[in-house]
Amino acid sequence: MLTYKVQLYPNKQQQTTLVEQLDICRKLYNRLLEECKKAREKGEKLTQIKTQSFIVGLKNTSMPELKEVHSKVLQVVNYTLWTNIKSLAQLKKNGHKIGHLRFKGKGWYKTINYNQSGFKIDENKN
Repeated sequence: MLTYKVQLYPNKQQQTTLVEQLDICRKLYNRLLEECKKAREKGEKLTQIKTQSFIVGLKNTSMPELKEVHSKVLQVVNYTLWTNIKSLAQLKKNGHKIGHLRFKGKGWYKTINYNQSGFKIDENKN
């Protein structure tokens, strides 16, 4: 498997698009975290798969801006949330005193991960 780490030099329009997409990812993270907290308060158990399918519903109802971001990126946001939840659970299991996950403010999301498709590296571009 190959992994590429690239630094982009976007123009103003591309910069604006990237910042908007990062903010959409942050809002999705916060919304999924909110749903997890609500479910826990009700005594329900949410899973990563359930929150994954919840994203599709959000796209069609209360968060249509999710359609502007590649679906794989949104899946990675969900994966990040559940990685954080599992890490806290493991720390608690190991006897550490833990807090809770916090909602993320503006500027928190700085990375867009494409883990499968949705991009192309053009080596001929300068």
